[in-house]
Amino acid sequence: MTSPQGPNEPNESTNGGKSNGGNGGGLPPNLPEPVIEPRSRWLPSLVWVIPLVAALVGVLLVVKTVAGRGPTITISFVSAEGLEPGKTKLKYKDVDVGTVKTITLSKDHARVLVDVQLTKEASDFAVKDTRFWVVRPRVAASGVSGLSTLLSGAYIGVDAGKSDEDQTEFVGLETPPAVTGDQKGHKFTLRGESLGSIDIGSPIYYRRVQVGQVTGFSLDKDGTGVTMQVFVNAPYDQYVGANSRWWHASGVDLRLDSSGFKLNTQSLATVVLGGIAFQTPPNQQPGQQAQDNMTFRLGSDEADAMRDPDGTPLRVVMNFNQSLRGLSVGAPVDFRGIVLGQVTNIGIEYDPKARNFMMPVTINLYPDRLGRRTRDALPSPGSTASQELLQRLVQHGLRGQLRTGNLLTSQLYIALDFFPKAAQVKINASADPLELPTVPNTLDELQLQVADIAKKLDKIPFDEIGANLNSSLKNANSLFKQLDTQVAPEARDTLSAARKTFADAQSTLQQDSPLQSDVHQALQELTRTLQSLNALSDYLERHPESLLRGKSGDKP
Repeated sequence: MTSPQGPNEPNESTNGGKSNGGNGGGLPPNLPEPVIEPRSRWLPSLVWVIPLVAALVGVLLVVKTVAGRGPTITISFVSAEGLEPGKTKLKYKDVDVGTVKTITLSKDHARVLVDVQLTKEASDFAVKDTRFWVVRPRVAASGVSGLSTLLSGAYIGVDAGKSDEDQTEFVGLETPPAVTGDQKGHKFTLRGESLGSIDIGSPIYYRRVQVGQVTGFSLDKDGTGVTMQVFVNAPYDQYVGANSRWWHASGVDLRLDSSGFKLNTQSLATVVLGGIAFQTPPNQQPGQQAQDNMTFRLGSDEADAMRDPDGTPLRVVMNFNQSLRGLSVGAPVDFRGIVLGQVTNIGIEYDPKARNFMMPVTINLYPDRLGRRTRDALPSPGSTASQELLQRLVQHGLRGQLRTGNLLTSQLYIALDFFPKAAQVKINASADPLELPTVPNTLDELQLQVADIAKKLDKIPFDEIGANLNSSLKNANSLFKQLDTQVAPEARDTLSAARKTFADAQSTLQQDSPLQSDVHQALQELTRTLQSLNALSDYLERHPESLLRGKSGDKP
């Protein structure tokens, strides 16, 4: 019995006529033919196991990657400098929380749009108040930052927000924020007249210790001032009270007073970069701690900040009939050493009645600066009593006067004082602005007096006086000539005769002259005669009867 021939079995007829036993290459003659069964075609080959496992691992990796991804956000920047798709990372506290996927231009080509793939752990960063910025090497007022990116390259920094509102499109910051959301402290708002040398990152000082920094600033809508946002770190924020005073601590404050020169500055950094300081007024308690985002006034310097509130100003106009050179806006208005206000405007007007130009100066006066007792004693502003009081003050000589405040710079200020000899004037106490009379200063009065003297001197006929004096000098010259030619010789002869007379008199009065000896003898005789008379008078006084009887001893 022969087995059926399979498709893969060799055929004897095709084996060149050789039998199985021929040539020793076939099967033994007594063994049966092997039965070969074909392989089942539904079993897979082992070669396909490795690709299947690799595909399964890839699917698992893809699933893991997709499961570990967070949302995709879009951040717009002005420039994409230093950013590269697939390489630039998004970092929070130096931990990678995302990767830049693509960088494209906006439709208006004004900004670049950066798509960032967040990790699953960073999904809560996609909220409304999250902030993003590019970390690069920067030199700012707060110092040098981002030096590590010189080797590692730029990356995107993030400040986690605390909002509950989701958001996927953000506008990136061009500079790193001065304060991040995880810093403890309080934010405050300052309003001042100018920014000065303040910049974002400028330091905040309390008793010369740096306790915070400036986080932002903006110009007021009406353009009259500047609003600044500052942050005071904990635990120093406890020293910010409701009555704290803030001022510019920038630059150098040099003053000259009765004690000498005084130099005041917070630190060397404030001289270059600027800064802000705050403190409680002297002799006052800090009071209750200030609330977050509380608004304070920013003074120009410490003296301005520590001054009590000025209250409502009183607008006053003073018309001067003199040069205002040296007077500027902001010049002080002084009342016997107390600054009551400052100049707000300087103008010029033509008076058609007087046909002259007037120089109106507008000032703001603060009556509250006179002190609490004075404020309590004075009537309320705008009342009839206050208007009557102002009228009496003007009648007693209240006037405005320009005075020199600095001899080196010739700067002027306005002084309010009483001048009893000033001419009487009437004012409209209810006018707004109030017009107060003025008097010229002493220098102007001196100039007027000098001008008056010059006018009087100009009326003197100096030419006629000079001509008369010239003729008088000529006559005197001729007279001197006559004296020299006529009188002088006669005077010489007279002097010679007088000299001879004096010589004769001198020879006569000499001690050994005859006249002198005769006079001497006469004086001696006269002396003896006086002695005899003296003895006679003494005898008669003792013996008056001798005038009748004669001297005793004499015979009758």
